[in-house]
Amino acid sequence: MTVMDEIDAIFLKRGHDAYGESISVTEHSLQAAHFAKEAAASPALIVAALLHDVGHLIDHVPRDIADWTRDAQHERLGSLWLSRRFPPEVFEPVRLHVSAKRYLLATDPAYFTQLCSSSDVTLKLQGGPMTADEVAAFETEAFHEDAVRLRRWDDAGKVAGLETCGFGDYRALIKQWVMR
Repeated sequence: MTVMDEIDAIFLKRGHDAYGESISVTEHSLQAAHFAKEAAASPALIVAALLHDVGHLIDHVPRDIADWTRDAQHERLGSLWLSRRFPPEVFEPVRLHVSAKRYLLATDPAYFTQLCSSSDVTLKLQGGPMTADEVAAFETEAFHEDAVRLRRWDDAGKVAGLETCGFGDYRALIKQWVMR
């Protein structure tokens, strides 16, 4: 089975799950990649945006974010899964995208007003805004700036009815970044 086959199977099995914003996980993923492309992100970061929530799809947590009672640590699970298939330029921003939310809450006073209801729910489970020490540590991460960019596309990618490219439009890009 190729990496593309694995990704297709994962999204086919659980990609239709509700994301908590009147869209599916697949729609959310496509929207995050759409905003990354619009921002002229690097190809690796576009792949990271597309696959940033794969951890939601490979873990056994409630299908609706509103039903969560614990942090799913989807960023850790997803980045671990991705690290076996892609280079750090793809999996590291995914690993850090939840930390980036906590970072933005600690460093950008306007950021909290941009969070949707599902992000507000998960934030409580993820530890809330970073402390000053956590901010300093996050800023030492090699991919922290990419993670912040990914976080903003993640936040933007929750628009019911937004037209985007289809998953198949990213196949060549994904294959380009798969580790051999």
